[in-house]
Amino acid sequence: MSANESLDGIEALIRRRRTSLLIDLTRAVDRALVDRLCALIPWAPNHKRTWPWQVAVFSGDSRVDLGNAFGDDQAESGETDLVRIEKSRRKYTRSPVCIVVGFTPGESAERTGENRDAAAAGVQNLLLGATAAGLANFWSTPPGRRGPRTLALCGFPADTELVAVVYLGWPSSEVEVPERPALPINHRG
Repeated sequence: MSANESLDGIEALIRRRRTSLLIDLTRAVDRALVDRLCALIPWAPNHKRTWPWQVAVFSGDSRVDLGNAFGDDQAESGETDLVRIEKSRRKYTRSPVCIVVGFTPGESAERTGENRDAAAAGVQNLLLGATAAGLANFWSTPPGRRGPRTLALCGFPADTELVAVVYLGWPSSEVEVPERPALPINHRG
């Protein structure tokens, strides 16, 4: 395979990835496939090889437990909007699988930022793998990044910061391709 053919393949995959919650709730996602997708996360760039990733997978009734943990953490942190709290309690059942991704902090603010970048890059690996496997996927920002109940439920160290909840499932329909603005590229030299 030539370099251009390889680039064409990854370019097509990246352009095919969509944020979608148009998910078939009746069709399970095989655990082996989920594990294979999660195994793509640590292949992301990781400055100083700190291996900061934390991953927990929720399916079945455990998705309700996840929503309740997020809701309880929100209420305890001072959230007074009961609609938001109740939305958190319910929303994790919108797909057969939810993957929570977090990262451990570094010994400095700079290293913590690098660890967060590594976690975000790992999530992108997961999303691209899910797209290649034919799964709909949606990267959601968690309602709380350090809620103690949520971290405990995930089995994460108490100092973990969450970066994503990824919804996964088989698509129920296609998502329209959004327009993308042109990227200004500033060449020097």
